[in-house]
Order: sequence, then structure tokens, then C-alpha cells
Amino acid sequence: MVKPPRPGASLKSALAICSVVALAVSGCAKSEDDGKPGADQNAQGQQQVVQSSGAAGPACTLGRFGGQKFDLKSSVIGFSQSEKEANPFRIAETASIKAEAKKTGVATLRATNAQSQFGKQISDVQQLIAQGAKALVIAPLNSDGWEPVLQQAAAKKIPIITVDRQINATACKDYVTFIGSDFVEQGKRAADQMIKALGGKGKVAILLGAAGNNVTTERTKGFKDQIQAKAPGIQVTFEQTGEFAREKGQQVTEQLVQSHPDIDAVYAENDEMALGAVTALKGAGKKAGDVKVVSVDGTRAAVQGIVDGWIYAVVESNPRFGPLAFQTLQKFLDGESIPQKVVIQDREYDSSNAKEALSYAY
Repeated sequence: MVKPPRPGASLKSALAICSVVALAVSGCAKSEDDGKPGADQNAQGQQQVVQSSGAAGPACTLGRFGGQKFDLKSSVIGFSQSEKEANPFRIAETASIKAEAKKTGVATLRATNAQSQFGKQISDVQQLIAQGAKALVIAPLNSDGWEPVLQQAAAKKIPIITVDRQINATACKDYVTFIGSDFVEQGKRAADQMIKALGGKGKVAILLGAAGNNVTTERTKGFKDQIQAKAPGIQVTFEQTGEFAREKGQQVTEQLVQSHPDIDAVYAENDEMALGAVTALKGAGKKAGDVKVVSVDGTRAAVQGIVDGWIYAVVESNPRFGPLAFQTLQKFLDGESIPQKVVIQDREYDSSNAKEALSYAY
């Protein structure tokens, strides 16, 4: 298995690793860019790389799923985005899906956005089914509550691929596969960075992600488990959801510095909350580095925050799912076995590589 580029690894090394993996698993994904958030200034540097695939239980095939083969290019394909595209992760994710659909030759891609409302996402996907979608790529807002959609999709044998978040359902029955990061591992890696930042001692606040999805649960678990195992001198003294939003992250941190003025560090479960926390810390008269901030995502603004000294480290969560999603769907339609889970590699950014990383952060 090829390991993710280590903190401080050169861009050249990262590209070489991606090239090697591309030959083995075709997991490197081209990304699009126009210089805006979520766009692509260095296609190879932004590519997703498969770390591992598989899960407990048998792989999924078209025959086992019970569906019928269809032509991807001439069919309606549905994409359901969960959140407002004010977040660079969501911008990059949607752009990647649309660009790869065009590159693949898909004649009709219908894309919806739930605007962070779960009820709307359910109705969005039901509408996609009613409009004749032959396959669905879903970025779920929540992990639970998908039964109405799953029942309708199952009745028509519509294959579903979920990206970036999982749904609590049965693989190869309710959906084909999940493509995303190892969120527990992301939490552990964030904890390792926090341990380095604090020298193994201090008080930490956690800005939790939105409730009701596996990303928040697993990033929290990984972080806490690693801190307990490796640095019992670090105490988590504050936890509150920032709902993965910059404004909410700022509000919670403003409350934090009032109620816990002795806080040493903040673990934000995404970059938007981390950037909100930085704004709050500046407003409270803190200087860069006074409060260590570690987060997860890898947005250009957060990586710039490392360069500026306000953020200590960022664990990447790569949103460019388009190539892997369409490659996986085509392999499935061709009768190949599809693993229940495809886990991608994620980089880390810190002061040793942040300037270099700006060229391929999103």
C-alpha cells in the first residue's frame, strides 16, 4: 500500500506517488480548475488516490444487485448535493462530479442541492427517480432516514453510490458502494498534530461537526481515542457543534474564549469552523499561535492560515469524487465486482509544506 505523502513531502513526491497508484488501480482523478475555490490549478496534485477497498461481506456485482446494464452516456444520471455551495468542499465536490460527467460523455446529468435541509434532499432524490435517473450519486446530509428513497430506488433497481458520507443501510441491496475518507483515521491524525502542537499537555476545545452523520461521530472518536492513548495530559474541556459552518464556528469560539479563557487549542472538525474560530480569536485579541488550531479538510483558505501562523495543521479530506464515482459506476455496469467501501488517501498540511500545498489545495 502506498502511504499518503508525509507532512513536508515535496509536491514532486506527491505527484510521483499518485502516478504509481494510478497505474495500479486507476484511482487518480483529474480535477477541474479556473482559479476559484474548488477549482484546479494542478490537476495531478489534486487527484484522489485509493488507499484501500473492501469491507466485511462480499463485493457487489450487477448480477448480485439484480439490476440491468444500461449505457451510461445515453442515460439520465442523478447527483444529489447535501449542503449549500458556500463551503469550498461542496464547491469542489459538485464541480468534480459535473466535470467528470461531461468528460465521460454523460448526456444528461441532473444535479440538485438540498441547501443543508435533509427533508429537501429526500424529496430531491425522489424527484430524480421520478425524472428517470438510471443511477444516483449521493452526498448524504445525514446517515439515517433514507428509507423512503432506498425503497423507491430498490423497486427500480437503481444503483446508488454514496460519496463523502455513508448512509446506514445494506451494501449491494440498498446501495452499491461508499467512496470517501477514513474519518476515524482523520481524527487520529488530527490528534497526533495536536499532541505535537501542545507538547502532550493542555486544554482542548472541540468544534463538532453537524449531528446525525458518520463524519462527525468518527472524527470525534478518532481524535479522543488517540489523545487518550498517546497524550493523557491533554484534556478535552469543551465540546459544542459548529455545524460545519464558518459563522457557527465563530460564534461558538466567541463563547469559548469567554467561558474558557485558559483554552490552549481548538480541534475543528472541518476547515470552515476552524476559519470561524480564527476570526473569533482575532476578535478576542489573540495573536497567531496563542491558541493552536488543528482542523480537517484542506481548503486553500485553511492552508493559507497555516502559512499565516493562525492554524497549526490540517488533515486533508479530498472532495474530488467525480472520476472515482464514474469509474466505479462504469465498472459496476460492466459486471465487475465493486467493493462495499473505497477509502481514499488524504494528505496532511503543516508549516513544513503549506506554501507548496497552496497550488493544489481547493
